[in-house]
Amino acid sequence: MAPQGSEAVDTAAKIYTEEDVASHNTREDCWIIISTEGEDVPGVYDVTQYLDEHPGGGETILDHAGADATDMFEDIGHSGSARETLKTLRIGSLKVDPAKADEIRRRREEAQALAAKRGGLSLWAVAALIAAILAGVVAMQFRQ
Repeated sequence: MAPQGSEAVDTAAKIYTEEDVASHNTREDCWIIISTEGEDVPGVYDVTQYLDEHPGGGETILDHAGADATDMFEDIGHSGSARETLKTLRIGSLKVDPAKADEIRRRREEAQALAAKRGGLSLWAVAALIAAILAGVVAMQFRQ
């Protein structure tokens, strides 16, 4: 179960199974799993109270309620501030079968690499759009 009230809880000591997390898959009780860089095991996050605050809307998170949301989290390319917010929502760690640990690490690294690649492409796309707009403005000036 999630920590209640203001009681002090060592979230690193709480261990949950995938089945535990899977049962928290509604707007009223929403947990997700995210594997972040620098951690040996994925974290379990109670995002129930955060759904209405999420800048992308709660539905984005609810699509992954009770499941692993690592790919979604990394694909979007969250800011440092978002990653800090995520830390405050952590309620424990996922119990990981040692045989799956390498696969989880590989998937996290692939998601982060893809997000970085997309970020670079997006920046070039924005630059190309700005250049096209400027070229259009210059062309209109010469027509007058």
